[in-house]
Amino acid sequence: MELVLQTEAPPLRRDSSGGMRVGNSRVLLELIIRAFEDGATAEAICQRYETVTLAEVYSVVAYYLRHPDEIALYMQQREEQAKSVREHIEGAQPDLIGVRKRLQARRKMMAS
Repeated sequence: MELVLQTEAPPLRRDSSGGMRVGNSRVLLELIIRAFEDGATAEAICQRYETVTLAEVYSVVAYYLRHPDEIALYMQQREEQAKSVREHIEGAQPDLIGVRKRLQARRKMMAS
Protein backbone atom coordinates (compact mmCIF):
# COMPACT_ATOMS: atom_id res chain seq x y z
CA MET A 1 0.00 0.00 0.00
CA GLU A 2 1.38 3.36 -0.99
CA LEU A 3 1.02 6.45 1.16
CA VAL A 4 -0.71 9.19 -0.80
CA LEU A 5 0.11 12.70 0.36
CA GLN A 6 -2.71 15.21 0.14
CA THR A 7 -2.97 18.83 1.08
CA GLU A 8 -5.84 19.65 3.36
CA ALA A 9 -7.43 22.97 4.09
CA PRO A 10 -7.75 23.83 7.77
CA PRO A 11 -11.18 23.01 9.20
CA LEU A 12 -12.33 26.63 9.24
CA ARG A 13 -15.46 28.30 7.94
CA ARG A 14 -16.56 31.94 8.01
CA ASP A 15 -19.84 32.73 9.75
CA SER A 16 -22.29 35.52 8.93
CA SER A 17 -20.53 38.00 11.25
CA GLY A 18 -17.11 37.35 9.73
CA GLY A 19 -15.88 35.08 12.51
CA MET A 20 -13.95 31.93 11.68
CA ARG A 21 -15.52 28.80 13.19
CA VAL A 22 -13.67 25.54 13.73
CA GLY A 23 -15.10 22.50 11.94
CA ASN A 24 -18.86 22.16 12.29
CA SER A 25 -18.78 23.72 15.75
CA ARG A 26 -19.54 27.25 16.89
CA VAL A 27 -16.09 27.53 18.48
CA LEU A 28 -14.23 30.58 17.19
CA LEU A 29 -10.70 30.36 15.82
CA GLU A 30 -9.52 33.04 18.24
CA LEU A 31 -10.60 30.94 21.24
CA ILE A 32 -8.43 28.04 20.09
CA ILE A 33 -5.47 30.32 19.33
CA ARG A 34 -5.69 32.22 22.63
CA ALA A 35 -5.87 28.97 24.58
CA PHE A 36 -2.81 27.68 22.70
CA GLU A 37 -0.92 30.94 23.29
CA ASP A 38 -1.78 30.68 26.99
CA GLY A 39 -0.01 27.31 27.07
CA ALA A 40 -2.93 24.90 26.76
CA THR A 41 -2.24 21.63 24.98
CA ALA A 42 -4.41 20.46 22.10
CA GLU A 43 -5.89 17.85 24.43
CA ALA A 44 -6.75 20.49 27.05
CA ILE A 45 -8.33 22.68 24.37
CA CYS A 46 -10.45 19.71 23.26
CA GLN A 47 -11.62 19.20 26.83
CA ARG A 48 -12.50 22.88 27.12
CA TYR A 49 -14.38 22.94 23.81
CA GLU A 50 -15.99 19.53 23.52
CA THR A 51 -17.52 20.17 20.08
CA VAL A 52 -14.13 20.27 18.33
CA THR A 53 -12.06 17.18 17.64
CA LEU A 54 -8.42 16.71 18.52
CA ALA A 55 -7.55 16.55 14.81
CA GLU A 56 -9.33 19.89 14.22
CA VAL A 57 -7.43 21.56 17.06
CA TYR A 58 -4.08 20.26 15.82
CA SER A 59 -4.93 21.35 12.28
CA VAL A 60 -5.92 24.86 13.40
CA VAL A 61 -2.79 25.20 15.56
CA ALA A 62 -0.61 23.99 12.68
CA TYR A 63 -2.24 26.53 10.37
CA TYR A 64 -1.62 29.26 12.96
CA LEU A 65 2.05 28.27 13.25
CA ARG A 66 2.48 28.35 9.47
CA HIS A 67 0.53 31.61 8.97
CA PRO A 68 1.09 33.75 12.09
CA ASP A 69 0.82 37.09 10.27
CA GLU A 70 -2.55 36.26 8.69
CA ILE A 71 -3.93 34.99 12.00
CA ALA A 72 -2.61 38.06 13.85
CA LEU A 73 -4.30 40.34 11.32
CA TYR A 74 -7.58 38.40 11.60
CA MET A 75 -7.47 38.57 15.42
CA GLN A 76 -6.69 42.30 15.34
CA GLN A 77 -9.67 42.89 13.02
CA ARG A 78 -11.92 40.86 15.34
CA GLU A 79 -10.73 42.90 18.35
CA GLU A 80 -11.51 46.13 16.50
CA GLN A 81 -14.93 44.77 15.54
CA ALA A 82 -15.62 43.80 19.17
CA LYS A 83 -14.52 47.25 20.38
CA SER A 84 -16.85 48.90 17.88
CA VAL A 85 -19.78 46.76 19.02
CA ARG A 86 -19.01 47.52 22.70
CA GLU A 87 -18.88 51.26 21.99
CA HIS A 88 -22.16 51.08 20.08
CA ILE A 89 -23.88 49.23 22.94
CA GLU A 90 -22.48 51.59 25.56
CA GLY A 91 -23.54 54.60 23.49
CA ALA A 92 -27.06 53.24 23.07
CA GLN A 93 -27.58 52.72 26.80
CA PRO A 94 -28.95 55.57 28.90
CA ASP A 95 -26.78 57.27 31.46
CA LEU A 96 -27.09 54.59 34.15
CA ILE A 97 -25.36 56.68 36.81
CA GLY A 98 -27.91 59.46 36.32
CA VAL A 99 -30.79 56.97 36.46
CA ARG A 100 -29.40 55.49 39.68
CA LYS A 101 -29.07 58.93 41.30
CA ARG A 102 -32.66 59.84 40.38
CA LEU A 103 -33.95 56.55 41.81
CA GLN A 104 -32.00 57.07 45.03
CA ALA A 105 -33.31 60.63 45.33
CA ARG A 106 -36.88 59.43 44.75
CA ARG A 107 -36.47 56.66 47.35
CA LYS A 108 -35.04 59.16 49.85
CA MET A 109 -37.90 61.58 49.18
CA MET A 110 -40.54 58.85 49.65
CA ALA A 111 -38.89 57.67 52.89
CA SER A 112 -39.09 61.20 54.35
